[in-house]
Amino acid sequence: AARMAAPTMEERKACWGARDEFWQCLDSHADDAAKCEKLRRAFELRCPQQWVKHFDKRRDFLKYKRKLETEGYIPPEAAGKS
Repeated sequence: AARMAAPTMEERKACWGARDEFWQCLDSHADDAAKCEKLRRAFELRCPQQWVKHFDKRRDFLKYKRKLETEGYIPPEAAGKS
């Protein structure tokens, strides 16, 4: 059900908890989403749809940022010349 009311504190905590468990699962399985399907469903069940979208984008951003921090920035044109 799409309800526009803001989630209560309990609902927010449930959502964040589900997200954290899902992300931890992804972290420990090298982002193999298939291994974390149950947690993904719980995450989608407990969080408003637009939060799920937001957190997915956020995770992609954080992954990208971490990649830059660990591997350094490789300009696209330099990547093909190795």
